[in-house]
Amino acid sequence: MLKPLQSSLLPPAQRHAGHLRVATYNIHKGVRGMGPTKRLEIHNLSDAVSALDADIVCLQEVRQFNHAEARRFSHTQFGPDAWPSTPQAEYLAPEGYEVAYRTNAITKNGEHGNALLARWPLGPIGHHNVSDHRFEQRGLLHVPVIWRGVEVHVVVVHLGLISASRVRQAERLAELVQHELPAGAPVVVAGDFNDWNEKLDSILAEASLSRATLGNEARVATYPSIIPVLSLDRVYMRGLHCKSIMVPRGSTWARLSDHLPLVAELDLNT
Repeated sequence: MLKPLQSSLLPPAQRHAGHLRVATYNIHKGVRGMGPTKRLEIHNLSDAVSALDADIVCLQEVRQFNHAEARRFSHTQFGPDAWPSTPQAEYLAPEGYEVAYRTNAITKNGEHGNALLARWPLGPIGHHNVSDHRFEQRGLLHVPVIWRGVEVHVVVVHLGLISASRVRQAERLAELVQHELPAGAPVVVAGDFNDWNEKLDSILAEASLSRATLGNEARVATYPSIIPVLSLDRVYMRGLHCKSIMVPRGSTWARLSDHLPLVAELDLNT
């Protein structure tokens, strides 16, 4: 366990008070490594989420429970460093944040899914199953967030590993935005798209979703965390435009998950 982390987990820019800061982060279920080298990182991830200082945090691979790992880490670590007694989404939420979580995948010893943490009030929580085949369970978490009196519809995604499946899932996501969300309402779609071959932008553009970028920097690498070369983690938007985009880097961030977080600051279109 590497403690304390706060001084080395600051994002690379201060937040702008008038912008909507959105972060997306695949937390790898709060653990790293395999076999005897597996280590618990959920406590350090709590510091990391706080350091992002985001209005909205979209998380993937979040566990509500896992009996095997709870037993394992309860035997190897004790006190405040043991497996948390609360679900990971609630444990990671900074003080005062609201939490939305829905399960995507049921496994032998537990489950995992997507979560949304917000410092603003939340509306009704929706979940849409987009599983494309029996080997991968995937879902879309949809939550309205009331940001400064404006209802922003946020969709947290974690798409599949097979290219054809991702295309079909992106098409279903576009249909959700086009036909089930209020016309004209601001929309943020964020998460791990697993789109290493860059096939999804045109599909999502059919739902008026544009990728959060700045200038010619269309691809911001977040994976793998130790030497990022792929832009798997993304933010798409409708009715908003990107003011800044950043990826916290460094050895501390690299050890927490196999992904780095992506942080975008957005503003309403005028």
